[in-house]
Amino acid sequence: MKIQNLSHRRLRWILLSSSLLFAAAAAFIAGSHGTIEQSGAGRIYGDVNAIPRRPAALVLGCAGTLSNGRPNLYFRYRIEAAAALYHAGRTDYLIVSGDNRRADYDEPTDMREALIAAGVPGDRIYRDYAGFSTLDSVVRAREIFGQREFIIVSQPFHNKRALYIARGHGIDAIAFNAADVARFGGLRTKARKYLARCKTLLDLRLLGTSPRFLGPPVTLGGPVN
Repeated sequence: MKIQNLSHRRLRWILLSSSLLFAAAAAFIAGSHGTIEQSGAGRIYGDVNAIPRRPAALVLGCAGTLSNGRPNLYFRYRIEAAAALYHAGRTDYLIVSGDNRRADYDEPTDMREALIAAGVPGDRIYRDYAGFSTLDSVVRAREIFGQREFIIVSQPFHNKRALYIARGHGIDAIAFNAADVARFGGLRTKARKYLARCKTLLDLRLLGTSPRFLGPPVTLGGPVN
């Protein structure tokens, strides 16, 4: 009987602990979402004619194609938005920042080629090959490319997180929304980004995370890398 009572107590303790952990995790996710959601207030634009002019725009990277070989609409819409900014005279230079950790995977070059195809001159596009995360891309835009005020280009959900990172690092950024992707794949990506918002708060408020790589400065208007 005593053994049975101990087993029941242990089970109740496990269930209670699990419930508390679940509640704490849910509260942290909700809090992270709310905090970052508010960070974009008044700093995100959807009209190319309304966004203030900045010398440079940072285009956040993603793969040009999905794992099944189909075109990635997130990529396409970011390219369209960045090209629209340039052609409207809202920015002079584009920094395309993405992952190039393997020789066979080069987001910045894919973005540059797509922008050139969209009519942006190649000498106005600079590649950041070490944009392994949103934090890397945003901070490196200042530390490597010397920009303290710039436009961030991505989908709305991503832009809010990027703006929170920028503000946390003392960067005066605004954002221009690329068209969103309204389908199941888009919803799945957004679900992952809820967890990314949690990581962002941990990076800025607890861990003090810095970009994985820095490097020599690049002057916009100088030789294109």
